Amino acid sequence: MDIFDPTIFPILTTDGLTNGAVYALLSLALVLVFAVTRVIFIPQGEFVMFGALTLASLQAGKVPGTLTLVLALLALGAVLNVVQALRGGHPQAALRSAALGLGFGALLWALTGWLAPLRAPLAAQVLLTLLLVVPLGPLLYRVVYQPLRNATVLVLLIASVALHLALTGLGLAFFGAEGSNTPAFVSGDLKLGSFSLSYQNLLVMLVSLALMAGLALFFDRTLLGKALRATAVNRLGARLVGIRPEFAGSLAFTVAALMGALSGLLIGPKFPIGYDTGFLIGLKGFIGAIIGGLSSFPLAAIGAVLVGLIESYASFSLSQWKEVIVFTLILPVLLWRSLTTRHHDEEED
Repeated sequence: MDIFDPTIFPILTTDGLTNGAVYALLSLALVLVFAVTRVIFIPQGEFVMFGALTLASLQAGKVPGTLTLVLALLALGAVLNVVQALRGGHPQAALRSAALGLGFGALLWALTGWLAPLRAPLAAQVLLTLLLVVPLGPLLYRVVYQPLRNATVLVLLIASVALHLALTGLGLAFFGAEGSNTPAFVSGDLKLGSFSLSYQNLLVMLVSLALMAGLALFFDRTLLGKALRATAVNRLGARLVGIRPEFAGSLAFTVAALMGALSGLLIGPKFPIGYDTGFLIGLKGFIGAIIGGLSSFPLAAIGAVLVGLIESYASFSLSQWKEVIVFTLILPVLLWRSLTTRHHDEEED
């Protein structure tokens, strides 16, 4: 059958737009993190994995291993904050930081231990999943990247690769080698003549559009969003007007973790998510971010949707080569960027 067959083409296009919407969320997160912190965040896809598999564990009535990771990072972050506060001569700040870390960890441990065996309603499990996965963003920034804030982009990239390998290994230890599906949020199909669109795919596209619109409003209308925009445009200038780079970096990683976790929840019902699935999904989002030059949010989103469409069309006619075709897209984009972008020395922080 031909790819442009009227019964096949709409199905492939819908599938591509659904995947592309998720890739667009990851692309926006990658652009945001790089613009604010200069970190090429390779482990963005691991937030997708942890989001989907944490919900799958809760569905099975188990306490997810994500809790262990969050508690360990909370302890490490608290130790780093206490040491930093004591070195700065602020013992009260040290006590406050330790108390906040311990209090949040205890609350999260008690809440997860209580809700997980109950097999609570899906909405409660989704909220608990976000409560477990989203803190990974600022905690990883505090433990891994903040101590390297004055390092070069290459050193930060090496740290990202190491973190990706560590999180992938932890995912295998926590969730096992088998992939898991999460339940669909809605069931049924929307009939449009001879064409049908599943409500789950429609929900993915609508939620993704709503998140992109919300992100745009956040940047344009809120003080926190304007602080992130200022840091992304000029880190030194933002620091001179009182925007702390540590705060901006932590906020950027929080937004990235939220986008990744939601992407995992949205794409989990579509196909099984394993401990290593997040890497491939994150790479497809990275291609969209590269198309946007790691600086343009609209171009990154458009590029990610294009990646989703090409992947869908290739899966029908050249299924064995679809990954090769998708990842080959990055080569002409990199060549074009290298020829058209003015090179300059890295900005001093």
